[in-house]
Amino acid sequence: MRTVKVFYLFLIRLMSMLNIWRRKTNIVYLMSFDSNVDFIKQLASHMPKGKKLVVYYRRATEAAATDLAAFGITTRPFKDNLRFVFAGIPRIMTAKVIFCDNYYAFIGGLVKGPSTKIVQLWHANGAIKKFGWQDPTTEERSASDKRRFQAVYDKFDDYIVSSESMGRVFSNSYATDMDRMKMLGYPRSDQFFDKDWVTSTRKRIFRSAPELANKRVILYAPTYRDDKAFSLPKGTAKALSSDPNAIVIIKLHPVLRDREGEVRKVRSKQIRFLHEFSTNELLTVCDTLVTDYSSVAFDFSLLDNAKSVIFYMFDLKKYKLDPGIQDDFLDWLPSNPVLSVNELREEISAAKPTNFDEFNRRWNTYNDGHASDRVIDHYLSILES
Repeated sequence: MRTVKVFYLFLIRLMSMLNIWRRKTNIVYLMSFDSNVDFIKQLASHMPKGKKLVVYYRRATEAAATDLAAFGITTRPFKDNLRFVFAGIPRIMTAKVIFCDNYYAFIGGLVKGPSTKIVQLWHANGAIKKFGWQDPTTEERSASDKRRFQAVYDKFDDYIVSSESMGRVFSNSYATDMDRMKMLGYPRSDQFFDKDWVTSTRKRIFRSAPELANKRVILYAPTYRDDKAFSLPKGTAKALSSDPNAIVIIKLHPVLRDREGEVRKVRSKQIRFLHEFSTNELLTVCDTLVTDYSSVAFDFSLLDNAKSVIFYMFDLKKYKLDPGIQDDFLDWLPSNPVLSVNELREEISAAKPTNFDEFNRRWNTYNDGHASDRVIDHYLSILES
């Protein structure tokens, strides 16, 4: 398997060298998450005449890609294979700016000229979990794996961040310099400042679920987990619905969707599963967010309806080992972690408000509803230079 990866990167390197002469007139966006769709549309709307935006998307974002294609944006499926080497790399070599919303292994083999910028536009506002070199499991990887990881990290010219705190996370996680951090704010956060979007989203949700109106809405949205054996502690659903005046919306990560059966067995009239709405949309009607290590808390704290957040970290000891948690997280979490079902029940019943002021100053420093404008202005000026 390792030999295949090495050979694949060799082909990427060779193909990019053969096409390095191509004129740099385009922007390429590599999409693993659908959270920046609005930003991509805005970017497309501002593209200068004669320039082109191309979006390469992973299978998980096919619906978002369809939406972008309907908007008139060129979209192409992305998969690490020979077709991508021989057809995709020549197109990517026409880009002066390459946006990435995640780690892409092929970047490590890409040979680019000095005029091309590779920009990390991460899929989250802040970080509770560790990644990159900070992930404890990385130390167990082979020397060749580590070289490949750093080869990718070194290719990023810029990191778009919303705070110095997130800049330091990237600097530590990717062993890179702070001067590569661009304090422009996260484009994906702009929608939470858009009153029209928030109002229309709330109306759609209340039309679909009118029982939510005039109720305390509790949203349970835990993070993604690799562990196939993951299961919620017994009694979690009952604890979540311990406030008789509340409606609980369960929004498990798509990878964990098959675990909903355990919750449905409770047969509580208070619990809802609104799959037709995204997590971001559901945040607009949520009073109390219950999450764990997810970045959703960084988004929720920006909304005017955000009353409280509960960090239900029942597997904290295990999670610290794999994938790891930021060492100083207890210093800046806006509320203390909840470690058991009984503690969760008590927190739900107490309904204590959360003060997000310091949390937002630390992590949402440059998120003000205009991040997309700043990012677009900055990188279009590079495209036209």
